[in-house]
Amino acid sequence: MNAASVTPASPVKITAAQKKTLVAAGLGWALDAFDVMLYALVLAYVMRDLGMSKAVAGLLGTLTLLASGIGGVMFGFIADRIGRTKALMLSILTYSICSFASGLATSVAMLAVFRFILGLGMGGEWNTGATLVAETWPAHLRARALSAVQSSWALGYAAAALVAGLMLRHFNWRYVFFVGIVPALVTLWIQFSVPESEMWKEKKDSFSAQPQHTAFSQIFQPRYLKTTIALLLLNFFGMFAWWGLFTWLPPYLSLPVSEGGRGFGVMDSTRLLLVLNIVGMFPGYATFGWVADRLGRRASFILYTACAAVLVPFYAMARGQWTIMTLGAAVAFFGTGFFSGSGIMGSEVFPTAVRARALGFTYNGARAMSSVAPLVVGYVAQSHGLSGAFYLCGAAFLLAAVMGTQLPETLGKQLE
Repeated sequence: MNAASVTPASPVKITAAQKKTLVAAGLGWALDAFDVMLYALVLAYVMRDLGMSKAVAGLLGTLTLLASGIGGVMFGFIADRIGRTKALMLSILTYSICSFASGLATSVAMLAVFRFILGLGMGGEWNTGATLVAETWPAHLRARALSAVQSSWALGYAAAALVAGLMLRHFNWRYVFFVGIVPALVTLWIQFSVPESEMWKEKKDSFSAQPQHTAFSQIFQPRYLKTTIALLLLNFFGMFAWWGLFTWLPPYLSLPVSEGGRGFGVMDSTRLLLVLNIVGMFPGYATFGWVADRLGRRASFILYTACAAVLVPFYAMARGQWTIMTLGAAVAFFGTGFFSGSGIMGSEVFPTAVRARALGFTYNGARAMSSVAPLVVGYVAQSHGLSGAFYLCGAAFLLAAVMGTQLPETLGKQLE
């Protein structure tokens, strides 16, 4: 698939509508991170109060990720049928309400139900927001726009770390979850201010008449099959590594050394997580689009995941606070930055009629497959400690790099 140059002869002015779609998708993704990562940030306290083992705590994380895969496909269908903005609002409402409800849980079973439903909204937000931006922004700015959206995850995670640190200092873990209702307010602004994708509106009549199972099956036809499978597996291995590592990172920092942690206090852990997000994750996400516009999409995938594979074992061996901070930021830079490429690659490969569902399948389907990561890492940590279990994450990043070699190059490709 040869990429034709699409660089404009003169600069294209960014419209107010394009800016609004970028802000809406970015806010949705940041607040998704905010709500989802609150669980990891209070995990050590929930384990103590509800009597959960590491394996059970990991299982709840697994349920959320499993639901995100289902939600990605479900909300992708909704987005392709009724519009990107409506699906985006519904997904935000879903995860916001369930985050608040998590604070009301009085048993592991109740918490599991709320985290599962939250996962549905979590999965739906990413592909609806990414599709909206991809269809709104010009080709020569698409990679950087989607990277900007992806980078908002780090801001949401950092905000969650700050809120959790402050709330845990004065209240308990339930109040941390109660704050998770705040993202619901964003849907009001989206409803009245963010325009629907013009590309979707222009083509909806032609593909809405097409049987949906026939339209979706396009991604498994010979033209797309290899890319579909390669992108799915790259995301799977990368997400296994990411969720296995970052779900357990907050308890890893805060648990006593005798329990396999590093024994840092609440504010020390909060400070380390803020550095990890602001210095590591955020620039990792944001720079991927710039790198992908210069090295190409495929080479950038391989570079980021391979570097993460090399760095994770060194991070697992680190003991000093400054070493953990420095290596953690480096791991976060490469180990999360590559996620920006999934929306870029998927948007440029798949046609408008199935774009949201294709992104939902290759990204959130992979998230469902990787849902075993928190459980597996938690199980291995029972006998080998969390630092030992993190070696699995390094191996998974390496496999993601291998899958990157099977992707096509889509730099400069016009959307279909």
